Amino acid sequence: MTEQPNPEASRNDAPGADQPAEPQAETIAYSPPPESHPDWMRPGWLDPGVQPEGTPAAAPTEPVTPAPPVARRGAPDGIGRILGAAVLSAVLASGGTVLVLDGTGALNRPAGTGAAQQPAQSSHPVAVDDSSAVVAAAASVSPAVVRITATGTATGPLGGQIPERGVGSGVIYDQAGWILTNRHVIQTADGAIASPSQLTVELKDGREFQGTVYGVDTLTDLAIVKVDQTGLPAAPMGKSADIKVGQLAIAIGSPLGTYTSTVTTGIISATGRSIDISATSHLTNLIQTDAAINPGNSGGPLLDAAGQVIGINTAVERDSTGIGFAIPIDIARPIMEQALAGEPLARPYVGIRYVQIDLKLQKEKGLSVDHGALIEATTDTAGGSQPAIAPGSPAEKAGLKAGDIVLAIEGISVDSEHPLDAQLTSYAPGQSVKLTILRDGKQLDVSVTLGTRPEGL
Repeated sequence: MTEQPNPEASRNDAPGADQPAEPQAETIAYSPPPESHPDWMRPGWLDPGVQPEGTPAAAPTEPVTPAPPVARRGAPDGIGRILGAAVLSAVLASGGTVLVLDGTGALNRPAGTGAAQQPAQSSHPVAVDDSSAVVAAAASVSPAVVRITATGTATGPLGGQIPERGVGSGVIYDQAGWILTNRHVIQTADGAIASPSQLTVELKDGREFQGTVYGVDTLTDLAIVKVDQTGLPAAPMGKSADIKVGQLAIAIGSPLGTYTSTVTTGIISATGRSIDISATSHLTNLIQTDAAINPGNSGGPLLDAAGQVIGINTAVERDSTGIGFAIPIDIARPIMEQALAGEPLARPYVGIRYVQIDLKLQKEKGLSVDHGALIEATTDTAGGSQPAIAPGSPAEKAGLKAGDIVLAIEGISVDSEHPLDAQLTSYAPGQSVKLTILRDGKQLDVSVTLGTRPEGL
């Protein structure tokens, strides 16, 4: 019923009923833990030495004693003679060179005559110094990175309601107060969307504004927040389609909700990752990075060497070091534009379940192609069977069938680098798109009018 890959997916994380699920480590969305309970509610009388979970321990500091200066020793006498001889030889050699040039008239040639020599031109791009790039990116983008606080209540161990607070990050993408962040950042402890009175947005310069949730994404863990202010610093948006594995990655956010405007660096470790962040929530086509991200970084930007936003930090692998994930900015861009246009946030919907074809699946099923999306029924996490074509969906109306292979969308091949669900995000509900499909060994084009993706898929 959805184009979003299924948690039971095999390679490339497309859903398939008869594909064995590869083991995936549990991941955790890194919105920071809520505020700890009051001291009177902690079982301190049981073990006074135990520090409440989630309370960061203050690391002891010690003065750093500078190392004593190292005295330089003079060179031994023998080495001095050798160095003197080398210098004398160099002087004599240069003198001979001058005599040769003078004899040829090269030293007497008047200035400005002859062909002017131009600096050598290189067709290779100039390498960006990583340190300079990080400094420039931090200076440019940090003012546009905000700390978002959502307050609410939770049920305490004794049944009462306890105030709780969650802190995350966000990035201003338009000067009129439009902010992109994670959905879980703007949710209160009970999972509800924070109301304006519960949402506070703080800028790097210390200004605070009341935030309003404009809308949440039905496809990813994204949300749009609006503050009533203009002339705000906005971060430049890049293109995640252009990123390369191994390139510089810069993360900015508020780890632990305390250390605002923290800058960390790493590389793009991989693209096209798929993770489960809960029993019912599955994210695909993510950027993997080893830039240090911690609770509180959620919703903050991931930048490239040019200081442009290429992703929104979303989750970190539990019990890992240097494995974090970000939603590509190209996936976020459609809802950002919808918000600026005053439109409700909506995602396109076809209504099919599929498995991404690769060499392994091609061999297992004896397929004639090594790419594309094979439409077939799947099994959900509860073990129930889900139909390949959702009843009443745009796919059913267009005549798509189980067993069809979607080879391309508007002429762009569907493969591991251009998966079907990622391609669909660039279209809006109501648009008609041409799908090139393979059915019974024959290619044909099918026009599908996209619907609106239902919430909760």
